Amino acid sequence: MWEYLRDQADLHQTKAIEHARAAGAEWADLVPALAVKAPSAAYNKAKRMQAAALTEASRGDRPIRRTPEAVREAERLAAARAAAERRAEEEAARRHALLAPVAQRLLEYRTGLDDDEDVTFWLDQIAAVLPSCHTRTQLVSLQTYMEAVVRELKKVERTTGRAAATTDDARLAYAATAELVRR
Repeated sequence: MWEYLRDQADLHQTKAIEHARAAGAEWADLVPALAVKAPSAAYNKAKRMQAAALTEASRGDRPIRRTPEAVREAERLAAARAAAERRAEEEAARRHALLAPVAQRLLEYRTGLDDDEDVTFWLDQIAAVLPSCHTRTQLVSLQTYMEAVVRELKKVERTTGRAAATTDDARLAYAATAELVRR
């Protein structure tokens, strides 16, 4: 119980320190509040308290050591994770810019595609997600649904021995989709 209370106090005190520093407080101003004797000690104590906040934010099983070095390393790792997430989101947005018009065209010419039950299901999924495709999950779902349509259309061609697209526009939309999901 005491450990929990101490961690909660550290979390709130860390936030208070961040607010004070953002408002322009110097480390020397925080010396009495942190019950230390020097500005460098205030900085080090603040870094140690950040360990609790970083452990909470990372939801890690192992708590972060309460040293300034360990906190800096945890901050570096958190920044690296955030950068990787940003890159993934940017890639998903770039990919969506390519996928959306091709998916729209596929839907426009769906009457010229084989009306197999599985093909229809995946085209319906594309139609459902395409208008509101904003989150990373939706962007990934659109890609997955387009891959599934191509897979099912190829399966229709393989099993029936006939073309899955009956009109020129549908053939072009199918070919563009197949080319895009292959990349």
